[in-house]
Parts: sequence; structure tokens; C-alpha cells
Amino acid sequence: MRIIAGNFKGKKLLIPKDNHTRPLRDAVKESIFNILEHSKLITFKFHNSKILDLFSGVGTFGLECISRNSRYVTFFENYNLTLKLLKKNINSLNCFSKTEIFEEDVFNLEKFDIKFEKYELVFLDPPYKENKVKSLLDIIKNKKILKENGIILIHRDKKDLDQFPNNFKILITKNYGRSKIIFGKFD
Repeated sequence: MRIIAGNFKGKKLLIPKDNHTRPLRDAVKESIFNILEHSKLITFKFHNSKILDLFSGVGTFGLECISRNSRYVTFFENYNLTLKLLKKNINSLNCFSKTEIFEEDVFNLEKFDIKFEKYELVFLDPPYKENKVKSLLDIIKNKKILKENGIILIHRDKKDLDQFPNNFKILITKNYGRSKIIFGKFD
């Protein structure tokens, strides 16, 4: 697993040896970033952006964003083994000043008293078996975590038939082998 572009291009990332975490494959990651940078359906610039990486695992998505000049990434990860690797990956790239890690269950977002930044991009990469994506999107909307016209990316099994809030607009859906990526935003 490597950073595919930007300031850290080619740098290796540590990945877990167990099956509890499903790192974002390089081919899928590359396609996501190509769509974000070149699609006419999405307006997004990495430079100086703030990213929220939910279910962040070892940080493959968020660290790729930092490599492409995002200002800041907030990571949420609560699996101890993966969390250790996330911290090691951040340390190996020497980018602690551009990151914040919450060692919490993502579904506790609505209970947090902290004032969230407004993010330009939110990435959700829950376990494929997770079926509470709609409730998480509702929390993101209700807590006003996403900037106006901000983008939400959701990585799912392509067989999943998730429900989405009525005000969530799907812009693009792309299939990659067993997985799919949904690009969307709130109206």
C-alpha cells in the first residue's frame, strides 16, 4: 500500500495483517481521486481543504489527501491494532500537525460536545456489514459538519442497498470489483 500522488508519492503505508480492517485498494483510491480532481459533476479542490475520514483504518484515504495539499484531516478509528498503525503511518510521513485522531466509535458523533470544523469532504468507509449509513448521514447533516456544497464519499459493497436521507443527492456511483463508491452531497 502506497501514497499514489502528491508530496508523499511512493511512500509506503503499513497495513494490518488481520481481516478486521479493509484498506482502500490503490486502484479504487486512484479512481476516487481522479473523479474528485477531474469530474465535471463535482467541484472540489484539495488545496487547503479540511477532510473528515470516518472509519479511517490505517489512514490510506486521509493521508493521500494530505499528500495532495489538504490543510487538515480528522481521523476516526477505534480498533486498537489499526489505530496503532494509523499513528505509525502519520508519524512516518511527519504530518501530525495536519491531523487529529479521535479514538471513538463513529456512531458517537452525535454525543460529542466538541465543535466540529466545517469539512469540504467527508469519507465514510464502514465495514461492509454496517447497516447504519443513513443514521450517520443524518448526524452529519444535523451537526452541520459538512460545508455547503461539500462532498460525501461512501465506500460500500456493491450489493448493499443502503437507504439515504431524502435530502442526500447522489452525484456519481462507480463500481470496482466487489465495491462501489458513492459521491453525494446534501441539497
